[in-house]
Amino acid sequence: MPSLIPTLPGRSYTDPAIFAEEQRKIFESLWHCAVRSDELAEPGAFKTVQIGRESVIVVRGRDRMLRAFLNVCRHRGARLCVEPEGRVKRTIKCSYHAWAYDLDGRLAAAPNLVKMPDVDREEYGMLAVHLREWLGYAWLCLEREPPSFEETVMGAATERLGDLASIDRYHVDKLALGRRIVYDVRANWKLIVENFMECYHCATIHPELTAVLPEFAGGYAAQYYVGHGALFAERAEGFTVDGSKGFAKLPDVSAEQDRRYYAITVKPQVFINLVPDHVILHRMFPLAADRTVVECDWLYHPDVVAGGADISKSVELFHLVNEQDFEACERTQPGMSSRAYDGGGVLVPSEHHISAFHRWVGERLAG
Repeated sequence: MPSLIPTLPGRSYTDPAIFAEEQRKIFESLWHCAVRSDELAEPGAFKTVQIGRESVIVVRGRDRMLRAFLNVCRHRGARLCVEPEGRVKRTIKCSYHAWAYDLDGRLAAAPNLVKMPDVDREEYGMLAVHLREWLGYAWLCLEREPPSFEETVMGAATERLGDLASIDRYHVDKLALGRRIVYDVRANWKLIVENFMECYHCATIHPELTAVLPEFAGGYAAQYYVGHGALFAERAEGFTVDGSKGFAKLPDVSAEQDRRYYAITVKPQVFINLVPDHVILHRMFPLAADRTVVECDWLYHPDVVAGGADISKSVELFHLVNEQDFEACERTQPGMSSRAYDGGGVLVPSEHHISAFHRWVGERLAG
């Protein structure tokens, strides 16, 4: 194989028509990590989330179950929930004509509904969206027949780590949210994925990260090897901005996983970062060909968060990495429109695995 292999052409990152196809054939067709389950703790608590071109309501029912529905009134198409989050008492009510829906989606009431006995309240309920819970998050799929969650979502962890038990030991669903930072990135979502998958850039822009994970300075990312976790530097006591001590290892993390960093890409929009004492999870929400909102959660053992421990040094490390990466992606985005990039760029050997992501995008769009 030659040292340099081609990337996608520049228009793949700039063309609104290609982005619209990606919305339809990728983001609206696959499982999408939407909201953290424990943020909707009480019946009636809801959040809205943008998936592709659709707004979706995720709500906790009176039976304590999470459900998801398209954020559209079945009467005349008005948006039901205009706020990003909140809590309703008994029903989700349209502010236009007062059609109201139970938390299980059934049409509960409407003006003069008793005079329309032929209206089926189930048939005219909110349109349901498939929902699965994993790692403490609600994952949604808009397709009528969604792809296998086990193969496409859990399978990404197995493909990266070698087995599902390796991520199960972190008990991510039992961790508590310590910090969330939202980044509005002026770059195409694929540039962000590609950046996360490689470390050829690490020695150049991530001095804090490579001080803790010295093998990254050699240009090979953790994701380059199946089952491989990058070993902490000898001087590093923890995964912190200055290498200082973090927190106690999560109880079931194995000795082999201790003092190592693992990264998982769950296509199309989730990055999972595993270190012994916490987990960092990114969710991407592509809004335009050149704009992607990224929500990043830092998750810790519940005792760490409840006890008010100072998590700033571990947050600061990956916050710096995020800012460095996203600035690089924003600096790259204008080049995608240049005639110099009409035919694309190239991947060096330590980046060759990115070509598998490019093939996957092409196959999704062709399909």
